[in-house]
Amino acid sequence: MNLSPNILASLYMMLSMLGFVVNDLLIKSLNGTLATSQIIWIRGCFLSVFILLIVWQRGLLPRWREAVSRKTSLRAVCEGGATLLFLTALMQLPFANLAAILQSLPLAVTVGAALFLKEPVGWRRWLAILVGLIGVLIIIRPGMGSFHIASLLVLASVVCAAARDLITRGIPQELPSLLVSGFSAVFITVLGMVITVFYGNWQAMSFGQIGIMASAAFFLFFGYQFIVLSMRTGEIAYVVPYRYTALLWAILFGYLVFDEVPDGYTLAGSAIVVSMGLYTMYRELKVSRLRT
Repeated sequence: MNLSPNILASLYMMLSMLGFVVNDLLIKSLNGTLATSQIIWIRGCFLSVFILLIVWQRGLLPRWREAVSRKTSLRAVCEGGATLLFLTALMQLPFANLAAILQSLPLAVTVGAALFLKEPVGWRRWLAILVGLIGVLIIIRPGMGSFHIASLLVLASVVCAAARDLITRGIPQELPSLLVSGFSAVFITVLGMVITVFYGNWQAMSFGQIGIMASAAFFLFFGYQFIVLSMRTGEIAYVVPYRYTALLWAILFGYLVFDEVPDGYTLAGSAIVVSMGLYTMYRELKVSRLRT
């Protein structure tokens, strides 16, 4: 059966989101038995090996010096912060709540682009961002009995991830994305090692725990590969909305594995955040086409 590039790209995007969610699921299954920094360290070792093998296979190793720059270093710092904050919250919050708050990332990127890159953002998009923020507040419910402080860690992780994406825009197109990802993976691995050693958080691991982290690294790498395939295969306007399938995967696995059922507030807030993210993307595409 011959599939159109857009259909194929949408399948790649859904597989990518599945990979990221399974990675989170495996890490959450450790149930806090290991320190977050140790998880980052060990999973990072496996992920770095996976990426470096592909870099070597594609003959990119001689260009590794190109990946070391001020922008790639700053990007790696932001990604390290996002990883540390997210994994800390992962052990404390329901799966669907985490995924729902993460869907605010496109809105955060739009705000960052307007404030720091001086990209024009019209009143419609600002209104969508404001409504999306209301959706996030509905999910985390500050001041109510169900509020958890770890929700703020996820929001901080979104801010770091948005900064990472904005910095990525300034990295030269001719620098292969694998080198950028490899540099970040190695940096985050070293970060986890330094924190673990400094705070003395190291704990002996079972073969099962090591296997879980190796599997998590594989699915994280799986997600990275398929998101690149997706973006290179189809039209961005067609493909990007399928990023929100991560929320559906998270709800499904949260129910099947952890017996978690998102409440009405989480579902309502998620619907608001996703719809505003889609509307913001639609307006950005429309404005860019008008300029063209």
